[in-house]
Amino acid sequence: MKARIFFRSVRPFVSALAVITTSAALVFTIYFTDLGLQWATFLSGVLMASVLSEATRVSRIEWLAARRSAQLTAIKDKLEHEKKLRQWAEDAVAAGKPRLHLIDEVLPVMIAFFDTEGQCRYHNRAFMEWVHLRPDQIDGQHIRKILGSHVYQETATAVRQSLEGQHVHYERTHEMTDGAIYRLLVEHLPQLGDDGKVSGFFMLMNDITSPGDVQNAEADTQAAAHAEDAAVLHALVQDEISNQDAYVDSFSEQVSGQKDINNIRAAIEKGDFSLYCQLITPLAPDSTEAEHYEVLVRLLEEEEGMMPPGAFFPLAEKYGLMPHLDRWVVQHVTEWASMQNPGDEKGKNSLFFINLSGATIGDPGFPEFLQLTLMEYGVPGAVLCFEIPNSELTLRPQVVAEFAQHVRQCGSMLAISGFGHDRISFDLIRGFRVEFLKIDGNIIFNILRDPVELAKITAVNRVAKSIGVKTIAELVESEETIAKLREVGIDYAQGFGISRPRPLAG
Repeated sequence: MKARIFFRSVRPFVSALAVITTSAALVFTIYFTDLGLQWATFLSGVLMASVLSEATRVSRIEWLAARRSAQLTAIKDKLEHEKKLRQWAEDAVAAGKPRLHLIDEVLPVMIAFFDTEGQCRYHNRAFMEWVHLRPDQIDGQHIRKILGSHVYQETATAVRQSLEGQHVHYERTHEMTDGAIYRLLVEHLPQLGDDGKVSGFFMLMNDITSPGDVQNAEADTQAAAHAEDAAVLHALVQDEISNQDAYVDSFSEQVSGQKDINNIRAAIEKGDFSLYCQLITPLAPDSTEAEHYEVLVRLLEEEEGMMPPGAFFPLAEKYGLMPHLDRWVVQHVTEWASMQNPGDEKGKNSLFFINLSGATIGDPGFPEFLQLTLMEYGVPGAVLCFEIPNSELTLRPQVVAEFAQHVRQCGSMLAISGFGHDRISFDLIRGFRVEFLKIDGNIIFNILRDPVELAKITAVNRVAKSIGVKTIAELVESEETIAKLREVGIDYAQGFGISRPRPLAG
């Protein structure tokens, strides 16, 4: 390449040098030699050909230069024309911008644009007034923070479809703080970038509430309250006739439980929970396996001693609040993991085990929520391991298998908790792969006293090793139990004999 460039640069000088050399040879031949007329004629012809060749080359260069000058002039004129057109377009946009801004501000449709990371890049006045936030609380903020976790969970599927390039439209109801209920028609319009890929989506929300809907909602609420009062009164009369004392006890328990469930519902909405973690440590003395942690949830009232630990779980399950609580835990654990130093070797390859309720396992929207949450915080799914109760595996194997498939697509791992409590169900886990079996703590607690329980965990461990699954012993309380588990070959142990729960943030 360099030689070619060098040749092009010296070629004009070579041609001129050839002409000069030929001329000098001709003069020398004519005046200083006796070669005769024939040689003089031959050299004169060579000289003439060289001069003509050089003249032709110079003429072609002049023609190329004139052509390039004409092209440059045409391009310059075209550029000037395009500059004028662009200036005209900018002037037209500037002239119409106040009108467009006025239309945008007066338009009743709520409009917002969210990029592929879920952050708001544009919104109009109607959207700002609807969410009751300042512009600095909307611009650049994630859709979850703007709309709230509850609404975000309901629209997670539509958000994912929009980011995949689908045009989505649906209706939803929205309850205001004063109890009024509105109906919204929502559309998601994907926006394509210059590369043809989705760069985000516009969210358009239109209030389609009819004039009587709000009043009807209030009337329905009052009617429901009256109906509830009537039902309570009827139950009171019937129970008074049959057994007044039994009714009083039942009524008191119901009131107490309802009070607790209201507290739990408010705690989920406000985030009045604390996350704790308990160490899951490898048992082999020379093990190179990483330490893991199980995430535990504590209600603020539990920490203050007003409720026993875990007392809110039965109430949350009874009133269908566990899916909301499970999503709250997943979101906050993922957010906490995103703020950790990735170069910290201490927590490298550690897993965070999260217990899931049966309602969440059967929730078809949870995998999409998990995928969007991992994308939002930039955390790999491999940091999470979801615990599936052995009872769910026994009762609903198909549902668990489908759930496991979707969770694995997000990169997360799976563990079966309480294994061995009901019956050994290795046949059920052959249909899908799990990484861990957590042996039920009631079995572990008795292995030093009951040979049958010891034989059971030995058999479980042996079969688990044969299919490539690691075992975790729950409810480990003493050094003697730890020694026996090492003897059996259990991989991990968890319990007060290993570590007490501590705050996750600590």
